[in-house]
Amino acid sequence: MQEDQTTPENMADTQAQSTTEQAPNPEAQIAELEKALEEAKAQVLYIKAEGENIRRRAGDDIEKARKFALEKFSGELLAVKDSLDAALAIDSTDVASYKNGVDLTAKQLLSVFEKFNIAEINPVNEKFDPNKHQAISAVDSELEPNTVVSVLQKGYTLNERVLRPALVMVAKAK
Repeated sequence: MQEDQTTPENMADTQAQSTTEQAPNPEAQIAELEKALEEAKAQVLYIKAEGENIRRRAGDDIEKARKFALEKFSGELLAVKDSLDAALAIDSTDVASYKNGVDLTAKQLLSVFEKFNIAEINPVNEKFDPNKHQAISAVDSELEPNTVVSVLQKGYTLNERVLRPALVMVAKAK
């Protein structure tokens, strides 16, 4: 017989050989999967740690922003304080010079207010607005009812948000 001939026994041997060559060793497969699992676990831990770091840094940034939010504003107010201190240090009895100094200091303060979008609420002759005004009393007046007759204390807004409402007297209903 020739060796080239295919017999059922030869065929079974050939299939067994090709199966063992094609199928990877189960232990090698397990080792490969365990390695992939460890890499995935390491990635998860890295991503989790990175998320914690981002959260911590964001918290630190927010805390710093809160802590130093008024730094610029405070710096601007120091100039006003210096002007007041200088006025108090002058040994003069001249009321006109004091008034002039106070006027200049008030202008300096208003300049700071403008720079930081702080605006006065001075609503004389305007309709009463409970969002911006606080009525202290109602008085007889020729103006329409609920119209602001006088302002006892000016109010202020910061970027159009009320810091302090204006204390006002309003016209009574006739």
